[in-house]
Amino acid sequence: MIRFENVSKIYPNGVKALDDVSLNIKKGEFVFIVGNSGSGKTTLIKLLMKELDASEGSIFLDDEDITHVKHQKIPKLRRKIGVVFQDFRLLNKVTVYNNVAFALKITETPTKTIRRAVPMTLAMVGLSKKSDRYPTELSGGEQQRTALARAIINNPQILLCDEPTGNLDPKTTWEIMRLLAEINLRGTTVVVVTHNREIVNAMKKRVITLKSGSVVNDIQKGDYGYED
Repeated sequence: MIRFENVSKIYPNGVKALDDVSLNIKKGEFVFIVGNSGSGKTTLIKLLMKELDASEGSIFLDDEDITHVKHQKIPKLRRKIGVVFQDFRLLNKVTVYNNVAFALKITETPTKTIRRAVPMTLAMVGLSKKSDRYPTELSGGEQQRTALARAIINNPQILLCDEPTGNLDPKTTWEIMRLLAEINLRGTTVVVVTHNREIVNAMKKRVITLKSGSVVNDIQKGDYGYED
């Protein structure tokens, strides 16, 4: 599903964010990417989203080489991927319903389909009664669930989560992780970047650890993979 072959990323200032990274994430896996700040986690996510291009090596998504995919093909590629960020990135001037519907509208999904899909997805994340609220009227957990609904409304093959619980309290954190586990059980490949050792250690999923741009540990159903 996701394959990195000897991938390096060197920024224009000379910083090597990733150094000869090779990894393989299978369809339907739930994987944590961990490591200290500056270890290369965010760069790895941006390479998958095609916000950045690799300096060396090859990246494959669903057996398709996306290393140097043409710019006009990137929107189609991104439909395979749902993304959840730490800071939610919601549209504050539109309702919860329209935040989620937006992900379908940009792909020119028929209105009839949108009217059916959005309520179903909001129900899945426990927001049926909040569809007419605005993001500023929601708690942090409700905002993240809205962002999660928007990320999965297109039934992506892969869900990338970049520190999805970084701004949440412990109770809400576990609610979000439970939802991610449920989404994974439905067949979606889930990749979570996090600093939260407690979550990683409790969930017993695969853990890939980065340090200084290199993979230093890859543990199947293990604890937090690396400690200084």
